[in-house]
Amino acid sequence: MHLNWTDALRRLATILMCSLLAACHHPSAPLQHDAYVWQRQWNPAVTAALAQSADAIRAWRVLAAQTDARGQLQSVAVDRAALAATKRPVVLVVRIDGQLPQWDADTLLTQTLALRDAWHGVPLAGIEIDHDCGTARLPAYADFLARLKKALGATPLSITALPAWLASDQLERVTAQADEVVLQVHAVQSPRAGLFDPALARNWIERFAARVHEPFRVALPTYGSRVSWDDNGRVVAIESEAPLLAGGREASELIAAPAEVAKLLASLRDDPPQGFAGIVWFRLPTMQDARAWSLPTWRAVMAGVPLKETLAVFFQPGAAPGAADIVLRNDGEVDVRVPARIELPASCTIADGVNGYALAYQQGRPFLRRERDGWLRAHYQRAVGWARCGDTAAQPAMTP
Repeated sequence: MHLNWTDALRRLATILMCSLLAACHHPSAPLQHDAYVWQRQWNPAVTAALAQSADAIRAWRVLAAQTDARGQLQSVAVDRAALAATKRPVVLVVRIDGQLPQWDADTLLTQTLALRDAWHGVPLAGIEIDHDCGTARLPAYADFLARLKKALGATPLSITALPAWLASDQLERVTAQADEVVLQVHAVQSPRAGLFDPALARNWIERFAARVHEPFRVALPTYGSRVSWDDNGRVVAIESEAPLLAGGREASELIAAPAEVAKLLASLRDDPPQGFAGIVWFRLPTMQDARAWSLPTWRAVMAGVPLKETLAVFFQPGAAPGAADIVLRNDGEVDVRVPARIELPASCTIADGVNGYALAYQQGRPFLRRERDGWLRAHYQRAVGWARCGDTAAQPAMTP
């Protein structure tokens, strides 16, 4: 078989193009994952979560101390033996309340160094300062970090950063004092705007990468929060790890949906920005943390596996004669957001909702309306109401 020069050149061009495309395509590198251990009460659920998650984690970032109302550091009682058993390095996090009217830099510097020197038994990977201050206080914060960095010597220093700091010309000066920065992209706006927005988070990350020259990680959420407002629209309480006895005329559940977080994670994996070093998850989920994802969901998101939701609603015999419980069941491997409404058969003459659902009617048809947002963990079920229905074969139906 003979080729003329035109065919030969076309074939050569095709081969060269394919080679160039292959050379330009690089498989996505695995992301490094750290996790914040932010629990102030170290119970068996926390130590169990550490043991079950260590194989997926590069390092723990442990809340070790936080300032009190007087600006003094108060240590958190941490189970160092449980940390040591995971064989993962630990970054000690010192939280300086961003709402403090003032604090003594000399005292905090001394207390932070004493905290570092008192830690033994675990491989210490550094000190992190978590200080969510306003932009007006960034110059003073940069001065404090410069002093701390010098005093720490060979101990690495990391800091957290807020998207709001992008509006300040002091951003570069602050981040230059640290060896590494963690950009928080969740719970950084008014609660009315929600907890997490993947598109907005990606925008902040791109803008941050364009200005900061230090390696940075991105803090992503694994949790939800309940926010309560008073009659004047002021936030009176935010419940997350622990329930609060808080009043308020209005309350909303804010959710970081696993699918939305996974969307941003995929974009960072496929198209990492300059200087991006990995993810820090806030916070380590535990079995007792009702507003955190389940461990299987968290691991599925980290691994980048498809998040297939499997949720069913059905009647099951209730405790009272002739009554049926309305049950939601999640047979899948990922936590699922509970549906906005559950339609009941027209034959249901009496019914009511529980566990975040209330009875309502539309054009004479009964349904359960979601009053409190949230999710149902993988392999869990929950009763959300009960009903007495004439047609025992009919079943309820969900509306997202």
